[in-house]
Amino acid sequence: MLMEPPKHSPVKDMVSEAEWQTRVDLAACYRLMPHFGLSDLVYNHITARVPGDETRLLINPYGFMYEEITASSLLTIDIDGNVLLNPTEGIYGVNAAGYVIHSAVHAARHDVKCVIHTHSRGGMAVSALACGLLPLTQTAMRFHPVAYHHYQGVAVDLDERRALAADLGQAEVMILRNHGLLVASASIAQAFNAIYWLENACRAQVDAMACNTSLQMPPQDVIDKTAHLYKPETRRPYGEMEWPAMLRFLDRRDASYRN
Repeated sequence: MLMEPPKHSPVKDMVSEAEWQTRVDLAACYRLMPHFGLSDLVYNHITARVPGDETRLLINPYGFMYEEITASSLLTIDIDGNVLLNPTEGIYGVNAAGYVIHSAVHAARHDVKCVIHTHSRGGMAVSALACGLLPLTQTAMRFHPVAYHHYQGVAVDLDERRALAADLGQAEVMILRNHGLLVASASIAQAFNAIYWLENACRAQVDAMACNTSLQMPPQDVIDKTAHLYKPETRRPYGEMEWPAMLRFLDRRDASYRN
């Protein structure tokens, strides 16, 4: 059992400038998650494509907490799950369940550059509700309509990838029934923004339903209009403008994710 902080080799001089920037942004995304109650000990994953190479992905070493992730500690794997670069010198590997879910999305959706999967409290609660995510709030309407994937057990079966990809379709967010949340976005910045607001929408719904009173549901035309206004091509892709502020948020507290 390793009692010291996890060690890893620096990789900045081993990768392209574009990949290093992606590593910094991905490490930042990992560090942001626990600040907002979106992490789950050493479990769950955030993956990002290596710029310029559709076949390579960056993923966290299985055994690191999110708050320990740095740009250099991220592993490089291919779409088949083979480890191509392991800065921990093989001490830490890849969680099979994480690989199955993330590789399914990356293989099917070449427009997706970042995938986040969580076991957050609000997300798990809504994933267990037959009604799913209701358009009760503006935040929830942003994601209308939501994709769903029915639970098939711990995601270690490679055959489940076909169903995961089919259920996601062209959606940005999907609720994994009896499991958690998943977002598939065009950038790391957009993915963090999506999972942050999706979780908040779930928490708000759980709070409202816990009040044991009638719920005020907006009319369908208003739901559709709101969802349209949140589409990235309508006004702007949400997350990009906010990302520099999120990096400043981290840098004021601990900038070691950049190492």
